[in-house]
Amino acid sequence: MKIHADALLFDNDGTLVSSLESVNRCWTRWAQEYGITAADFARIELHGRPAVEIAADLLPADVVPEALARIEQLEVEDVPGGVLLLAGTAAFLGSLPAERWAVVTSATRRLAEARLDEVGIRPKTLVSADDVTRGKPDPEPYLLAARELGVDPARCVVFEDAPAGLQAGRAAGMTTVALATTHTASELVADLVVKDLSALSALVTDGGVEISVRG
Repeated sequence: MKIHADALLFDNDGTLVSSLESVNRCWTRWAQEYGITAADFARIELHGRPAVEIAADLLPADVVPEALARIEQLEVEDVPGGVLLLAGTAAFLGSLPAERWAVVTSATRRLAEARLDEVGIRPKTLVSADDVTRGKPDPEPYLLAARELGVDPARCVVFEDAPAGLQAGRAAGMTTVALATTHTASELVADLVVKDLSALSALVTDGGVEISVRG
C-alpha cells in the first residue's frame, strides 16, 4: 500500500514519543491532590484530549485554571527521563524536509516543546492546545496545521495513536494512519493501521511524499 501526500501531520505522545509512565505518575498525583477518584476518571475519555477539557469534565469551573497550571507544572518537571522516542521516529522524521511535516498535539506548547526537546525533535511547525479553541476530536488542530503549512487538508496524512485524534483527522478530511502503540489495532479506525513508524518508509519526490509499508 502506498499513500501520497503533500504534508504529514503527527500527534506527539504515543505517536512520536512515549511519555505514558510520566503521564500516569503526574495525573495520579494531580488526581490525589484534587480529590478525584478512579471512578471519576473512568467515566470520561482521557487519551488524546487537551488537559483543559479533561479538567473541565472533572472539576468545578472556578478550580480549572489553577488545576491546569498544576498538571502542566507536574508534567514539565517530570520530562527529564520521562520521555522516550518510539521505534522508527528518528529515521522517519529524518527522511522528511522540515516544511513537509508538523506536530499537532493536545499538550500545551510549553509541555510539548519540553518533551520534544528532551528527545531532540525540533519541528518547524507545531500546533498545540494553546493555538486552538477546540481540541481533538474536533478537526480544528489539524486544519490549522494544514493552513500553516499551506497545504490542502485533503493532501495531508495524519499519524495518530488515539481514537480522538483519528476522529479529528477524519473530520478534517485527511488520510489517517493509526499506530497501535497505546491501543489495540481493533480499537483504531483509520485508512491504515501499523504497529509504529518503524513499519513505514517515506520517499520525497517533486510531487510530495510517498509513504509505503515496509515489506
